[in-house]
Amino acid sequence: MRLKDKVAIVTGAASGFGEGMAKRFAEEGAKVVVADLNARGAERVAKEIGEGAIFTSTDVSQRSEIDEMVYAAKSAFGRVDIMVNNAGYTHRNGDLLGVPEETFDLITAVNMKAIYYAALAVVPIMERQGGGSILTTASTAGLRPRPGLTWYNASKGWAITATKSMAVELAPKNIRVNCLCPVAGETGMLAQFMGEDTPELRAKFRSSIPLGRLSTPLDIANAALWLVSDEAEFITGVALEVDGGRCI
Repeated sequence: MRLKDKVAIVTGAASGFGEGMAKRFAEEGAKVVVADLNARGAERVAKEIGEGAIFTSTDVSQRSEIDEMVYAAKSAFGRVDIMVNNAGYTHRNGDLLGVPEETFDLITAVNMKAIYYAALAVVPIMERQGGGSILTTASTAGLRPRPGLTWYNASKGWAITATKSMAVELAPKNIRVNCLCPVAGETGMLAQFMGEDTPELRAKFRSSIPLGRLSTPLDIANAALWLVSDEAEFITGVALEVDGGRCI
């Protein structure tokens, strides 16, 4: 029960890494707000968690919807201890000049601006409570960018730098800020990362990971659980690689 009496908001929690985190946090005693643009998926995850979870239909690119999400958390559970910025968006692997402007704008809105909106909403609450934890799902792409995902890579590099700067500035308020850098895993975004999903491309990708497999939602959830728990109370500003050795 490492998160007993804690309240966590997880965005992008209807599937993939976010679903894994929401369920893992609940197993360790947290009250969880399952937030996602996919309301039906968020509702399913909240129901599977059971008592102690609610869902919200949230477009993280809209400040008003993030404010509503945080209001729902406060209304249901009275506080916000953990804010997980997990929702993400990418363009398909390919020529950087071939990415439409509307796709570029959505990448920056979901992967970057949503972190700003979330900070505006939760930092004052956490400060009044005496502290809290903010966690962002970044990517190995932000540490070791490869061709074909240039604008996505850049957004994750931004998220890592924002994490470190926020960590320094919010430390006096006892708010810890960290991020995870997963290697690609079995999520809905895998095909876009690779360009297309074929057994050959999967084998090629796996061969670049020393531990020999893609990441799983549980891998990411376990790392997230430690970072937001009191066991990591002296850890802030970290971009934790959860990548099977990919970035070495």
